[in-house]
Amino acid sequence: MKKSWALPAAALGAIAAHDLVQRRHAILRNFPVIGHVRFWLEALGPELRQYIVAGNDEERPFSRDQRRWVYASAKLQNNYFGFGTDNDLEHSDGNVIVHHRTFGRTYPTHGAVGQEARLPAAKILGGPRGRRHAFRPQSVVNVSGMSFGSLSGNAIEAINRGAAEAGCLHNTGEGAVSPYHRMGADLVFQIGTAYFGCRDDDGRFSLSTLKELVDSAPVKALEIKLSQGAKPGLGGVLPGPKVSREIAETRGVTAGVDCLSPSRHAAFDDVDSMLDFVELLATETGLPVGIKSAVGDMTFWEDLADAMESGERGVDFVTIDGGEGGTGASPLTFTDAVSLPFRLGFARVYGTFARRGLHESVTFIGSGKLGLPDNAVVAFALGADLINVAREAMLAVGCIQAQKCHTGECPTGVATQNPWLAHGLDPAGKAERVTNYVKTLRRDLLKVSETCGVEHPALIGPRSVEIIDTLSRGQLLDAVYGYEPGWGFPSARDRDDIVAIMTATDEEEAATVGPPETAEDGVQEAEIAGEGAVD
Repeated sequence: MKKSWALPAAALGAIAAHDLVQRRHAILRNFPVIGHVRFWLEALGPELRQYIVAGNDEERPFSRDQRRWVYASAKLQNNYFGFGTDNDLEHSDGNVIVHHRTFGRTYPTHGAVGQEARLPAAKILGGPRGRRHAFRPQSVVNVSGMSFGSLSGNAIEAINRGAAEAGCLHNTGEGAVSPYHRMGADLVFQIGTAYFGCRDDDGRFSLSTLKELVDSAPVKALEIKLSQGAKPGLGGVLPGPKVSREIAETRGVTAGVDCLSPSRHAAFDDVDSMLDFVELLATETGLPVGIKSAVGDMTFWEDLADAMESGERGVDFVTIDGGEGGTGASPLTFTDAVSLPFRLGFARVYGTFARRGLHESVTFIGSGKLGLPDNAVVAFALGADLINVAREAMLAVGCIQAQKCHTGECPTGVATQNPWLAHGLDPAGKAERVTNYVKTLRRDLLKVSETCGVEHPALIGPRSVEIIDTLSRGQLLDAVYGYEPGWGFPSARDRDDIVAIMTATDEEEAATVGPPETAEDGVQEAEIAGEGAVD
């Protein structure tokens, strides 16, 4: 018995001796051995709070309820919630209330768990500017930019396979097109400030390299990244130890050397030269070209809208990233206090274009925690045509919100380049979960649209959503964000086209025990004509 205690006692004695002589941590010098408990609890703090301490709607950035909804949706499990809302409607501000309609011009067609929800975009991407390869995105829910390097190859492969099966677009992020991006999904190629995947030997933008890439990969659109919500105005750093040979070959850089992204582009330096760059890319590739940016100072957006007003040059789409975005590690100040939250930033940019009559000819894409149905509905009501999901896709492939993305020690193999950690993520199995999640989100968006009496979430409108402050005051979105009548919708022609597409579905209606819907015969069409289309 004495021998069995000898080794542990010796180990504790060694730890105590080390703690007493070290000078780095006062706690350990004053409380040898026992002081380590404090550091252990600190390390496990996020896990302890989100699984044991925090309430269902308290943990951030994603609450337990939100994560549960994503997980259940990805696994095709029951994602309903019982016994009423646990949101504090009596005492909290900013609660979203969607206005349902007693009578609507559309009737439910999608309802069963896992049932396909066909939700193409209401606008043709690149159509207004006559791009040669303009197209209608087949999904209003698409995957946002997350680079190979920030995510593991297995995670990228799972997301790409899942996106392909769900029929949605997969944004490459600024880390170029890796082998893991070539598993079937159509791509949006993101052009970052370091021009990975389209650079010459000196790191400058190379049009010929870009054209070779476009010819070799299923690239459907080009997105020029100006900034992102998680770290606007900052460049990026992938430390040398993480720059494997595979990442180096994908990005066109040197293995084992710090991979740096500048804070700004070198190919252009103002709105005028940026639009020249946009038109060059569109002319040479035939693809729709857009920009992605967080929102801060509005001078850029005013200048851009002014320059586009003549119609001679312009971007085909604008991706607005909210300050809620979190797939890029950054200093705390940037995470918490630089760039506007999505709703405020999007509304300001949309209004800038709308006041010049440009809102119907530009496709607006929203990102920043929009992969949850209530947030997505608000985005569509404000005028978004598409939404991009990032962290929600990470949750679908197994992320547990350990918040270790910046350390390379992601325990589920999602945000890491550690081969041992990444090998635990099975791309085939997790791809199915991405597909399930995207389809379920689309189905829920369609159900909310039908509740509002319209055929598509792009037709919901800002007067169908209210923001309430406790139980005493509420304002519709148009009043909150200063929208004018008619804002927040596609053009009349686009509305007609998407209604025709949605009503032509041959998908079988979910079985019910009641009689057929009375609206099927069109009796109520005349009574509410236009009510759901423009509030």
